Amino acid sequence: MDTVTVISPLELVRTKLQAHHVSYRELATCVQAAMAQGGWCSLWLSWGPTALRDVPFSALYWFSYELVKSWLNGLRPKDQTYVGVSFVAGGISGMVAATLTLPFAVVKTQRQTALGAVEAVSAKPPRVDSTWLLLQRIQAELGTRGLYTGFLPRIIRAAPSCAFMISTYEFGKSLFQRLNQGQPLGH
Repeated sequence: MDTVTVISPLELVRTKLQAHHVSYRELATCVQAAMAQGGWCSLWLSWGPTALRDVPFSALYWFSYELVKSWLNGLRPKDQTYVGVSFVAGGISGMVAATLTLPFAVVKTQRQTALGAVEAVSAKPPRVDSTWLLLQRIQAELGTRGLYTGFLPRIIRAAPSCAFMISTYEFGKSLFQRLNQGQPLGH
């Protein structure tokens, strides 16, 4: 949750840059206008959906990673490296977690982009729907397909990043365990 709190304003800035083609100079004006309207809290506008995306993502990722890794270890030939198993299990688990949490990523992006590029137009802060109301509205207007907007790019990003992250972690863990036990690195 601490990470979500720190990263949320950065996510807002990144999304505005991407969605509205805002220059860095205009971005400063947008951030200042948002703070003038809603105070510092406006920088954490998407904290709820971001937390609802990231916390379950981590739980789903680690749960499915351990299941898939265990299953793959039972199938692996003796000559296949453990890092290979970690890589495949990490990629599969990343896809599962990314798929199941995508609706919250869609809500986060909707909330961050709904205010537009120039918030200073309005004299009063805009009304922000709750995460659950946004989910319901997207479902009503666009159906389930709307909740999974951006599915392919999210999977293409999540699978390899999770696979590389966990296989690097497992390799490093194994390396340091062998070093601590005084075993040669070639075994």
